[in-house]
Amino acid sequence: MSTPIVILVRPQLGENIGMAARAMLNGGLTEMRLVRPRDGWPNEAAWAAASGADRVLDEAKLYATVADAIADLNHVYATTARSRAQAKPIVTARQAGAELRDLIADTRRCGVLFGPERAGLENDEVAAADTVLTVPLNPDFTSLNLAQAVLLLAYEWYQAGDQTPGRYLAGGADVPAPKAEFENFMDRLVAHLERGGFMTEPQLRHTVTRNLRNLFQRAAPTEQELRTLHGAVKALTKAGTPE
Repeated sequence: MSTPIVILVRPQLGENIGMAARAMLNGGLTEMRLVRPRDGWPNEAAWAAASGADRVLDEAKLYATVADAIADLNHVYATTARSRAQAKPIVTARQAGAELRDLIADTRRCGVLFGPERAGLENDEVAAADTVLTVPLNPDFTSLNLAQAVLLLAYEWYQAGDQTPGRYLAGGADVPAPKAEFENFMDRLVAHLERGGFMTEPQLRHTVTRNLRNLFQRAAPTEQELRTLHGAVKALTKAGTPE
């Protein structure tokens, strides 16, 4: 599957181009186009700041105008934090990530315009795009540097196709133990606590058992951890709990 093309319009510093390349590769974006970079191209400072994202810079293409840079594209997004009073659809970076997945799956070539660091895209450059892309941020401070803006787009593009669960247990193959094994441990624990005199008031047995159950369930013990707890219970009941 192809990916969106990142088009940096009149970027001012080689370091910013390099950091943008790094942000792109974080999100799986590899194609960069440059429109009249202020300090010329190639720029050694870009490679120094790219932290290994050399492939993006090595293959970057140089253009004289925005029109040239987008001539072969079917759909173009323009990033801006300011209202431009232009009748265009406006999407968030999250929405753009999902839309780009659909557009590219439909074999359309897509690109995203990013303006120069100081002032952003000019109105005519925004007008050349099909859709305006903006990022909802603190309305009192929406300023982003170039690499941050590129990273937000790259992140949302990547997330739109990523299957990583929102929450999972670290530790390789270990997963929470099956409920049957957890219940087996709870039955054994409660039985030993009763024999040891912990359940002094029968009417509180249910409440105490529920509290212990919630305590251990919050830990989501794995099978190995349940075996460790079984061993601890066995050792305590064999030796007797110290006073």
